[in-house]
Amino acid sequence: GGAVLVSAGPDYASTTSIWRTPLDSVLPAEPVGVTEKPFYAHLSDAGKRHPVTRGLEGSASEPPHWSRFFRTVETRNSVTPPVMTGADGKPLLLLSRVGEGRVALLLSDHIWLWARGYEGGGPHLDLLRRMSHWLMKQPDLDEEALRMQVQGKDLMVVRQTMADTVSPVTVTSPSGTTHQLTLSAGDPGEWRATLPADELGLWQATDGTLKALINVGPTNPKEFSEVTSTTEMLKPLAQATGGDARRIVDGSSLDMPRIVPVHASSIFRGDGWLGVKMRDASVVKGVGVLPMFAGVIGLLLLLGAFAATWLREGR
Repeated sequence: GGAVLVSAGPDYASTTSIWRTPLDSVLPAEPVGVTEKPFYAHLSDAGKRHPVTRGLEGSASEPPHWSRFFRTVETRNSVTPPVMTGADGKPLLLLSRVGEGRVALLLSDHIWLWARGYEGGGPHLDLLRRMSHWLMKQPDLDEEALRMQVQGKDLMVVRQTMADTVSPVTVTSPSGTTHQLTLSAGDPGEWRATLPADELGLWQATDGTLKALINVGPTNPKEFSEVTSTTEMLKPLAQATGGDARRIVDGSSLDMPRIVPVHASSIFRGDGWLGVKMRDASVVKGVGVLPMFAGVIGLLLLLGAFAATWLREGR
């Protein structure tokens, strides 16, 4: 998928507009004219949820804490709700997807006023950077996303969405235990839930549509820093104590050494054999079995038990 970014001025509404080219099939709105009057750009309801425009510096106040624009291109037949509105609440910034591609249409050429600091300027760098990164498919700016974050000893699940509600999320721990989480609304467009990160390893989360993975623990654990099969790490220690470290399978051949008990020696290796030191810490000399209820003694005990039972029942 490709990307198109248009900062439209009066030319977008002219007879030579790019709308009158094959690009009209991907542009999100048809131009119908130009309005020239001062106005403040506002975040729409969708813009307050969209990662590209959410939380723009100055957007929380009324009027917004940035300079006015003085010209906007009027449009019709928008294929997507605007994330920013201009004069008379009409669309100012449209972000749309076309197949695998993305299109951003800014319906004013006055953003340079923010850059020049006119009336205090505005967050032009943040807005243009986010727009560019969204067009390049930066995952952090996707409208629909599922993420996990480690915060201290807790695992936070974050669902980014443009919808009003979200589905429960199933989280699977490294041991395979599943947790069903109901998310709560946080910032506009974000739903969150937390659970204890009480296991190290790979955690998985899914809401049935989106999936997320995160590793809890060291980024490069020691047990995974060197995973090549080798005898060289243990061989010096083994040989220093009279033993050895050998590979019993080399390619397709099997070379199994004989295991030999060794009683009094400091060498526990040889050509084709490995020794096991016999310390005689415990030695079994023999095993004896004595039945408890066998022969005449067993018969007498059994008759005594029957007699005692008969006497007790006869009272």
